[in-house]
Amino acid sequence: MRRKAILLTTLGVLALAGCEEKDPVLAGERLNVRDVLETRAGADEAPQPVSRAFSTPQMVNNASWTQSPVSPSVRTTNAALSSAPQPLFSTPIGTGDSRRMRLDAEPVVADGRIFTMDARSVVKAIGLNGETLWSTDLTPAREKTALGEGGGLAVGGGRLYVTTSYGELVGLDPATGATLWTQGFGNTSTGAPSYADGLVYAVSGDTTAWAVEAADGKVRWQIDGQGDVSNVAGGPAPAFGDQHVVFSYGSGTVQGAFRQGGLRLWSSELLGRRPGVTLAGFDDVTGDPVISGDTVYAGNHSGRVAAMSVYTGERIWEAPYGAEGPMWPAGDSVFFVSDLNQLVRLDAATGQEIWTTDLPGYVPRRKPNKRRDRAYANMGPIMAGGRLIVAGSDGLIRAFNPADGALVQTIDVPGGATTRPIVAGGTLYVVSKKGVLHAYR
Repeated sequence: MRRKAILLTTLGVLALAGCEEKDPVLAGERLNVRDVLETRAGADEAPQPVSRAFSTPQMVNNASWTQSPVSPSVRTTNAALSSAPQPLFSTPIGTGDSRRMRLDAEPVVADGRIFTMDARSVVKAIGLNGETLWSTDLTPAREKTALGEGGGLAVGGGRLYVTTSYGELVGLDPATGATLWTQGFGNTSTGAPSYADGLVYAVSGDTTAWAVEAADGKVRWQIDGQGDVSNVAGGPAPAFGDQHVVFSYGSGTVQGAFRQGGLRLWSSELLGRRPGVTLAGFDDVTGDPVISGDTVYAGNHSGRVAAMSVYTGERIWEAPYGAEGPMWPAGDSVFFVSDLNQLVRLDAATGQEIWTTDLPGYVPRRKPNKRRDRAYANMGPIMAGGRLIVAGSDGLIRAFNPADGALVQTIDVPGGATTRPIVAGGTLYVVSKKGVLHAYR
């Protein structure tokens, strides 16, 4: 009887519930949850694009591209390049990009030679006609070549400097490839080095900054920072000005110090994520710190770019964008590739968005309903020939009008690009995923 009473009670409740009127459909506009998050009170408001002309800097016919252009004294803001570059030569440099081995070392050019490093730490010198001049394998004798990836190149003071994932900074003779000295860091060094006035600056393990004597490889000074286990491959090159050098670490810290003595001046945490849309939760600094005048521009991987004082690290402005590489300051603007695969132009003084242009995003799948798991990489931008140049892993180099972001030109890159483009002597160079150096003039 008790079970029967419970059953009847339950049926009665269900019957009464079925008799209730349905909730009325509320009138009003329906908003996407992400739209609300991006503009909610207390959060960063979505920037409103503005229209603005652009005064293109004068072209400079630079003969060399000696290191990462994050420092003003070595950066050519608008390198000379023809309006329609044509293929000049293609030269294999060694092992290319793969799932297990990453090729991300940008080439450098100095004294009539192009220097490259492949995914297995093999450094080559190539003539301006595409002929290989020498080759040096920097894999330590007791290490396996499959264990090393990443590193970078810089030229200065009559030497070629190479960082490797084996935790070494190596000084080479640029004419012969002979090893002049080796300095061990005790941790991987996958970001490019920088050279200035007899010192080589580098970061190891995304945690320690180094200043090394260019003549003999002896350590001048070092600074310990903070790392993070959730980092992306590679690392930013140190940026230097007249008196200061700026490093960044895996924790999202950007740090300024005196170049000669290594006295720490300031530390600034580049933290914060874009409200509503975050493709990755890494705080690693992927937008290499770039010095322009008295300002340092930098960005992380999860939706934050900022401008700060080179003297104090004081924040000038922030904007809700991620940066996939160094910003390119030119005129009154800064340009960069965002984590949303967009080419972005911001006002250099305020961080106000001027325009954005979509770049290739996810790799198309044969089955439309299958989860997207691979995206194209877009490397750059640099400014050359009055245009913004972006190299894509989809097989195209794209040139954009800096005034409005309009696409004005494309150039084929067989196999797709894997490094940012560089320009020297009126020639555009880029390395493909197949491990081939392509030259266009």
